[in-house]
Amino acid sequence: MINKVRSGLFSVGYGVLTLVISVSVTLVFWILPPLKRFFLYALWCKLVLWWLRITCGISYTIEGLENIPDQPVVVMSNHQSAWETIFLYQLFSPACPILKKELLDIPFWGWAMRLQNPIAIDRSKPREAGKSLLTQGAQRIEQGLSILVFPEGTRAPAGTIGKISRGGAQLAVATSTPAIPVLHNAGLFWPAGTQRKQSGTIRVLIGEPLSPEGKTAKELAAEFEDWIMENKHLVGIV
Repeated sequence: MINKVRSGLFSVGYGVLTLVISVSVTLVFWILPPLKRFFLYALWCKLVLWWLRITCGISYTIEGLENIPDQPVVVMSNHQSAWETIFLYQLFSPACPILKKELLDIPFWGWAMRLQNPIAIDRSKPREAGKSLLTQGAQRIEQGLSILVFPEGTRAPAGTIGKISRGGAQLAVATSTPAIPVLHNAGLFWPAGTQRKQSGTIRVLIGEPLSPEGKTAKELAAEFEDWIMENKHLVGIV
């Protein structure tokens, strides 16, 4: 019962924060320099994470911050929860997310995200989605943005790893951009498909950059998967 109440309280605050920041973005977006605009998006992420800790008792620890270079990267992370989409955005800001195009139609939040010019894909057309990732991803990297990629494509149950696709690796190879591998266990505390949350500490592991030089997308994707397999036990993934 306590977790249900706390989760409900988080949802209320989440909605308020989203509305306030979304409206703020639409009002001041036009007068801010391009890279400064990402401050408001990252601020929303930080406030949501703060509110999550206050209401639901969910915090996090990070290992490997020193592995993040001072340049745009392709972030390749496992996907278990909504949490990592928020956390990784503010950690690697300025960054460009990849999301389903229908999310841009959500009132306020979607409208604010549309201004950011994210990579919006149609998941019902995987071939076109792959082309959009490569074309638009290269443009965003050229603009100084990191790209957030979840190679599993969809959220996997907590404690598991889904099938790894090559989209992120293809982008890294095509643009000669380092790929940063990330592991976490957020699904244990903010499970997919439910509003119920469990207090605890999410563990995040950031690996050393994977160089795309002299590699094919298949080889780089395999290197990412090998890193996942070698380190998954550190965050409780079997």
